[in-house]
Amino acid sequence: MTKPHLAKRKKKKIGSKPGDKIALINARLLDPESGLDEEGGLTIKKGKIAEMGPDLRRNAPDGFEVIDCGGHILCPGLIDMLVYTGEPGFEHRETLATASRAAAVGGVTTIICMPDTDPVIDDMALVDFVERRARDTAIVNVHPMAAATRGLEGKEMTEIGLLQEAGAVAFTNGASSVANARVMRRTLDYAKDFDALIVHSIEDPELAGSGVMNEGEVSSRLGMPGIPSSAEVIMLQRDMELAELTGARYHAAQISTASSLRVIRRAKGQGLRVSCGISVNHLTLNENDIGPYRTFLKVRPPLRREEDRLAMVEGLVSGDIDVIVSGHNPKDADVKRRPFAEAEDGAIGLETLLPAALRLFHGGDIELGPLLRAMTTKPADLLGLPAGRLRKGAPADLIVVDLETPWVVDPELLQSKSKNTPFDESQLQGRVLRTLVNGNTVYTLNDQD
Repeated sequence: MTKPHLAKRKKKKIGSKPGDKIALINARLLDPESGLDEEGGLTIKKGKIAEMGPDLRRNAPDGFEVIDCGGHILCPGLIDMLVYTGEPGFEHRETLATASRAAAVGGVTTIICMPDTDPVIDDMALVDFVERRARDTAIVNVHPMAAATRGLEGKEMTEIGLLQEAGAVAFTNGASSVANARVMRRTLDYAKDFDALIVHSIEDPELAGSGVMNEGEVSSRLGMPGIPSSAEVIMLQRDMELAELTGARYHAAQISTASSLRVIRRAKGQGLRVSCGISVNHLTLNENDIGPYRTFLKVRPPLRREEDRLAMVEGLVSGDIDVIVSGHNPKDADVKRRPFAEAEDGAIGLETLLPAALRLFHGGDIELGPLLRAMTTKPADLLGLPAGRLRKGAPADLIVVDLETPWVVDPELLQSKSKNTPFDESQLQGRVLRTLVNGNTVYTLNDQD
């Protein structure tokens, strides 16, 4: 039986004392930034990449702890820039500690947590709380994304400059959209002064109404109220106009329709400073997977038509879609095991982000380098983080990946506190064998009885 070994929590986060003098040999080095793909190895000193290349494939320098990668992929750890945690306020769903353990198993070495907590992360003290709490309990890097409006109410913008100074890496209205165009314009205008990134969930609340899944033939057959794709596209189109008006940096948190992709392409063609993300769910699942009212597949935005999913894959290949996220949103059984229309939106995804994304690689839809780039280098660049690349002097946030290992998702074996995975009992191929943060091993997959 295959069991994971996770680093034990300590008073200080694993990685606060950088791993020193470690050599990883016998690896397939894959750097999404440069396109490097060769057999070799690398060395780590004081938590940073010291040297790498083919000469380190078989032999390590004297005095180094040696880790044999067994010929598997050695690449940067993933950066997930859309993760909901329950701390503070909803610790029964997830804590920073349990989210970080799930992340380590999934090869995610940096998580960007959303401000949808209780209280909302909309002032400097709460940004500081998250950072301190993560230092004390998390085994991967954690950075907070602060609220763009007070209380996430969409009425009054927050002190973006002070929040950025406190450590917020970007700003968002969380799971809800800023419906008021005047407030959104002011927020973008103000953010531009600090070159801050505004991350926005795009859904017109009036058009979405009481919808619970994608509007179309499937929703009609299931007797469920639908959410039209136009609810996403209209909000996105409005935001593109405001991005052009203000010149601010803008990121659509998740797109899910072919029409939205066309809007993004047009905006990028005009030279606007815009980018977009997509969840791995919308790349690998569609509305038909909901089947007999499976509430673990009730997410926001809703799973769309197969035609939209294929368009999303094509957008990822073309580079118009910048990043892949897990959309990790833990919900307990009390709010998910209900009739579909009454169940809350949300699915966990930190542990299945990479294996689910590898479905696209194994299916021949995309090459491995560009796929990993959307989960490493591109989010790092958007957020101004030094990780996400194999480069001398870069943080030694690394993962060793076996591309071939098949496995079946068992929710009870997942590290997340909540078990609402859309990949329940799915057959996946590819697993993370080792995760290093700051040069320290925080997770290994060991074969044990």
